[in-house]
Amino acid sequence: MTRIVVDAMGSDNYPTPDVEGAVMAARDYGVEVILVGDESKIKPVLDSVNGANLPIRIVHAPEMLTMHDKGEDLVMKARHKDAQNSMAKGLDLVKNGEADAFVTAGNTGAAMVTSLFRLGRIRGVDRPALAPPFPTAKGFVIILDIGANPDCKPENLQQFGIMGSVYAERVRGVKNPRVGLISNGEEAGKGSELVKGAFPLLETAGLNFVGNVEGKEVFGGNVDVAVTDGFTGNVLLKSTEAVAKLIVEKIRESIKGGNLPTKIGGALVRPALGAIKKMLDPSEEGAAPLLGVNGLVFIGHGRSDALAIKNAVRVAKEAAESKVLDAMKSAIEESLKK
Repeated sequence: MTRIVVDAMGSDNYPTPDVEGAVMAARDYGVEVILVGDESKIKPVLDSVNGANLPIRIVHAPEMLTMHDKGEDLVMKARHKDAQNSMAKGLDLVKNGEADAFVTAGNTGAAMVTSLFRLGRIRGVDRPALAPPFPTAKGFVIILDIGANPDCKPENLQQFGIMGSVYAERVRGVKNPRVGLISNGEEAGKGSELVKGAFPLLETAGLNFVGNVEGKEVFGGNVDVAVTDGFTGNVLLKSTEAVAKLIVEKIRESIKGGNLPTKIGGALVRPALGAIKKMLDPSEEGAAPLLGVNGLVFIGHGRSDALAIKNAVRVAKEAAESKVLDAMKSAIEESLKK
């Protein structure tokens, strides 16, 4: 049985959504869930949702990492061998082979730093990358990095392309994923110095590299993996989330404030709007993988609800069972030989 660690102290409203989502996942996906955190807070929630007879156990961690943990203080809490916070103890379970993947809705920076110190990097990877799926006109595209590395070198983008391609194929089920490099023009030679430097590296990396892609190609579904630096990716992420929310809200306002025919039409299209809202809802994916660390780590939104945690566990299970980490290591090893 696949074993997934859930940081029960991760979400903004911990531990209720974290525990409830873990219970839902244990019931629906046939996984063993290990809840890590303050047992005195976890157990009452677990009992209230009838989780006693499910394959769920608690590992007590009396401390937690928050948004206030930064700089040297965060480094000390992330690397200390006897750290008692929920992220460190949960990641140690993965490192020691007692679990297959780690899920948290906690502080993204803290999760990345702690993962690096507890698990280390895959050999040949300089920097890990966050790689969530974005909806497109034809399905989904994996975009990486979306915030872990604001400043990158061309070699980093090459590594992102390799890892994103393996993840798209193994976990998302895309055969021979098309990899694109986000730029301000499709022609080779366009873009920043970073893009110009990364282009030939991706071109010779043994990928299905389709060249530079603009935003319209990314969201038009012309690529399965889109590579960029963390600064650009984070701006892209936040902008698309804001625009999607704005459009849905404006449609609702127009229907609500319209005349009778408009309101009748609004009622008729409500199922379609619901489907669009579901496609745009980050809870449907649950969490983004942190690719490049030597273990399976998934980081979700702090505002995650139980559904988001449940789906994060599902994605972690799929990644573990697809052996994506082993495939990623092999692909990076091959790139080092070239």
